[in-house]
Amino acid sequence: MVEQSNTVPTTDINATNNHLVSGEIVTFDEAEYPQELELESDPNLQEDEDDEEDDEENSGVSEVEEETEVVEAEYKFQFRGEMDPLSFAEEEDASGLQPYERFERIEHHYEVLAAKKRPALQESLTEMPAKRLRHDEMDGASFEEIMESMTYGMRKRSRKNKKRGRRKGSRNKSRPEVSRKLGDATLHYAHGRLEEAICLLNEVILLAPNLSDPYHTLGLIYTAMGDKKKALNFYMIAAHLTPKDSSLWKVLVAQSIEQGDKRQANYCLNKAIIADPNDIGLRFHRASLYIELGEYLKAADSYEQIARLCPDDIEVLEKATQLYTRCGQLERAVSMLEGSLRNLANVANLSIVDLLASVLMESNAYARALKHIERTQQVVSVTGKEIPLHIITKAGICHVHLGHLEKAEAYFNVLKPENASTHPDLIINIADSLVTVGNCESALKYYKMLEEDAEKYNGYLHLKIARCYASLRKGAQAIEYYYKAVGKLNDSVDARLKLASLLLEENRGDEAISMLSPVESEPNIKSWWSHGKIKLKLAQIYKAKGSVESFADVLFPVIRETLFLETLHQKVKVKPRLSRSVLSERVKVLDYHHGDNVFHGFRPVASSAALSKASRAKKLLEKKTAEREAQKAAALAAGIDWNSDDSDDESPQVFQESPLPDFLKEEEHHLLIIDLCKSLSASRRYWDALEIINLCLKLESNTLSIQMKEALQTLGAQVSFNISDPEHGWECVRYIVSRHPYSVSAWNCYYKGILRSNRLSKRNKFLHNMRVKHKDSIPPILISAHRFTRISQHQIATREYLEAHKLMPDNPLINLCAGTALINLGIGHRLQNKHQTVLQGLAFLYNNARLCEGSQEALYNIARAYHHVGLITLAATYYEKVLAIREKDYSVPTLPNDGRDRIDVKKPGYCDLRREAAYNLHLIYKKSGAFDLARQVLKDHVVL
Repeated sequence: MVEQSNTVPTTDINATNNHLVSGEIVTFDEAEYPQELELESDPNLQEDEDDEEDDEENSGVSEVEEETEVVEAEYKFQFRGEMDPLSFAEEEDASGLQPYERFERIEHHYEVLAAKKRPALQESLTEMPAKRLRHDEMDGASFEEIMESMTYGMRKRSRKNKKRGRRKGSRNKSRPEVSRKLGDATLHYAHGRLEEAICLLNEVILLAPNLSDPYHTLGLIYTAMGDKKKALNFYMIAAHLTPKDSSLWKVLVAQSIEQGDKRQANYCLNKAIIADPNDIGLRFHRASLYIELGEYLKAADSYEQIARLCPDDIEVLEKATQLYTRCGQLERAVSMLEGSLRNLANVANLSIVDLLASVLMESNAYARALKHIERTQQVVSVTGKEIPLHIITKAGICHVHLGHLEKAEAYFNVLKPENASTHPDLIINIADSLVTVGNCESALKYYKMLEEDAEKYNGYLHLKIARCYASLRKGAQAIEYYYKAVGKLNDSVDARLKLASLLLEENRGDEAISMLSPVESEPNIKSWWSHGKIKLKLAQIYKAKGSVESFADVLFPVIRETLFLETLHQKVKVKPRLSRSVLSERVKVLDYHHGDNVFHGFRPVASSAALSKASRAKKLLEKKTAEREAQKAAALAAGIDWNSDDSDDESPQVFQESPLPDFLKEEEHHLLIIDLCKSLSASRRYWDALEIINLCLKLESNTLSIQMKEALQTLGAQVSFNISDPEHGWECVRYIVSRHPYSVSAWNCYYKGILRSNRLSKRNKFLHNMRVKHKDSIPPILISAHRFTRISQHQIATREYLEAHKLMPDNPLINLCAGTALINLGIGHRLQNKHQTVLQGLAFLYNNARLCEGSQEALYNIARAYHHVGLITLAATYYEKVLAIREKDYSVPTLPNDGRDRIDVKKPGYCDLRREAAYNLHLIYKKSGAFDLARQVLKDHVVL
C-alpha cells in the first residue's frame, strides 16, 4: 500500500464544517443546519467520541486531511445540543403530522441540504493539491493500490496507529450511572412500579439521549398503561436510533395497522425491509398494503422484487403482471416475464410462457407472442414432452390475427367436436378471435360445437351466434337466436336494440314495438326499460309510423331528464376538492417554530409559490376543523350521535348519470328534439314543449348550433301565447323579435303574448329600445300607439299612428287606426279645433275605404264613426249600404304554426257585418221614435 503523506496542504478550509454523508463530502453551515440533530456515519462512532477528541491532538494526520475524508455511511437519526428529547415524544406536533411524517420530513431536509452542499465541496476537492507519492513506492505499487490511493479517502481511514486516550471530563464517565439507572428502571417495570420506572427512564434519556433502550422500555410501559399513541411515539424513536433492528420495525407495523394508519405501516415496512432484506414475508405484506392504498404501480414493483428473490413462484409473477397491466405498464410486465424466462430452466417455463403470451396478445403483439411459443415448442420437443393445449390454441389465435388462417386451422385441429365440452373456454376463445378478424363463417363452426350445452352459458352463446348471423346478413337466423338470447338475458339492452333493428329490416315493426315496450309481468323490466337507448329507439319507431302522441309520450321523459342533468352539470362547475391528506402534505413545507420540537431551526426548502400554497392549505385545514367542530356541537346539542364522516372531503362530487350520454353531440338528435317540441305542441301539451325548449336554451353556447337555437326560439314564441301565463315564453318571443325586427309575424307573436299576460307596462323598456334601434320598423310604432289607445291617451296615440302613416301611407290598417284616433281625440273636452280634427279623422277613414275598394268593413267603420260623433243621418245611410252588401266567409286568421287543427277553419257569418250594422241602425230608429222601422230591421237581419 502507498503510504499517505502527513504534509498539511496550504489551502485553508477551516471556515467550513465538513460532514460525511453517503460517501460524499457535504458542507453544512451551522446557521442552516439544526443543532438538535446529529448525522453520524457509523453507529459505533458515538462510543469513540471522546477518543476521537484525543486523536485530533495526538494524531500525525493533518486536520484538513481528516476533515476531507469521505466515509461510506447512511443517514442515522441522532439527538444533540440542548434539546429535551422527551418533547418530541410527548408533545403534539404543531402541524398535526403523524410520527412517521415527522421523521420523513427530517430525512427530506437532510437530503436537500446535503444536495445543496455537495457541488461546492466537490469543487473544493478539485482545488486540493494532489498527494505526492515517492517514486520508489510507486514503482512497487500494484494497480489496485494505485486506484485505492486515488480515491482520496473514499474508505474509512484506519485509526490503529493513533494514540487513544480520554480527556478529563469525558462524558463516558457517566455511563456507569446510565447503566445503573437503566437497570433500576427495568426492575421497577418488572415489578409493576410504572411511575418510578418512567421517572428513571426520563433521567436516562436526559443523560444519554441517543440510547435506544430507554425509549423501547418506555414504549413497553405505555403499552401496559394503555396509552398506545405515546407508546408508538417512543417505539418510533427507538427504531430510528437502532434502524437495523427489524423486530422493532415489525412491532411498529403491527401497531400502525391496529390503529388504522396504513401509510405509517407502509413507512415502517420499508424500514423493516431495509433492516432485513431477506424477509420475504415483509415484502409480501408491503405489496398487499400498496394495493390497499391504491398505489398499484408500487405494488407491482414490490411483487417484481419478490419474483427476483423467488423465481419459481408463478403466482407472484401473475400478480405483478396483473398490476402492471392495470397501470398500463404492459411493456414492463413483458420485460419482467422475459427476464424470468432467461433465468429459469427450460422445462419449468411453460407457465411463464403462457402468461407472457397472454400479455403480448392483449397488446396486439401477436408475432412476438408466437415467437416465444414456437421457441418453447422447440425446447420442449427435445425433452419428449407435449405442449399444453391452451398454449397451442394461443399459437393458433396468433396466426389468426396475423392472417395465417391455414396455419391456424392446423393448430385448432387438435380440438375435436366430440371433445368440445372438455375445453369450452378454448373453443370460445378461438371463435372470438375469428369474429375479431371478420371470419364469422368459421367462428360459427366453433360456436355450434357448444350448442348442445348452450344452457350452461345463460344466453351468451346464443348471443354470439346471433351476432355472427347478423354479420353474415342472415336476418331470419339472427332474429331466431336473438330471441333465444333475450329470453335468457332480460337486461341486455344491446341485444334488444339489435333485435328490434333486424325486425324493422324484415318489415316486422309491430314485433319491434312489442320487443321494446314494457310488460308489467315481465321480470327485471326496470333493468332494461329504464335505459334511455330503449326509449329512444322506440320513439324513433313511433315517429316513422306517424304516431305523434306515442312518440311524444315515450321520448318526452327521457329527453327532459337528459337535458335537466346536462344543465345541472354545467351549472355546477366541480372544482377539484383537495383532501386532508393532500392539504397536510402541503402544510409540511411551512416551518413552524413552536417550543423545542425536533423541527426547530429548519428553513422551508421550497419556492414562494409552494409556500403560498402551504399557507392556503393551512387555512383550509383550520376552516375544515372549525366546521367539523361546529357540526359536532350542533349534533350534540340536538341529541344526535356524532359520527365524523370525511368521505365527501376525500372524493370529488359525483353526479347522477344521464340516461342518454353524449346525446347532444349528434346533429340528428337536435332535429329529434325539434320534432318532439312540435309533437307536444300539436298534442296541446304546451307546458311540456316550453319546458324542453327552455332546458335547451340553458345549455352552453357551443352545445347547439345557431340554427337549432333559432328554431327552438321560434317554437317557444309560438307556444308561449297558448299557455295560461305567457311570461314563461317571453324570452323566446323577445329573441325572435330581436332577430327579426321587421317581421310582422314575429311582432304579432309578441303583441299576442303581451295581450294574454296584460302586462304592457313591463315591456315598455324593450319596446322603446326596439323603436330607437329600428326607427323605420312599423310594428313597434303601431304596438306603442295601441298601448296609448288602451289607456285613452289619444293625442300620443295619434302622433304614433301619423308617424307610421309617413312610413307606409297606403296601408289600410294604419289609415283606419289614424282616423279612429283623430275622431276619439276630436270628441274630447280639451281640444279647441274639434271639427277640424274630426274631419281629418273621417278623411283617413274614407282613404281606408278607397284602399279597401269600398268593402263592407270599410263602410261599416265610416258608419260607426258618424254614429259615434252624433251624425246619425249619415250613419244611417252608411249602415244601409252595409246591409246591401253580402260578404262571403274567409278562414279565421291564425299565426304560423298556431295549431294544425285550426288551419282552414271557417265560421258561418264570421266576416259578415250586416247583423252589427242592423243592430246599430235599429238603435238610431228607436232613438228617433221610429219603433216600427227598428223592429222591422231587427226582424229582417238579426232574428234567426
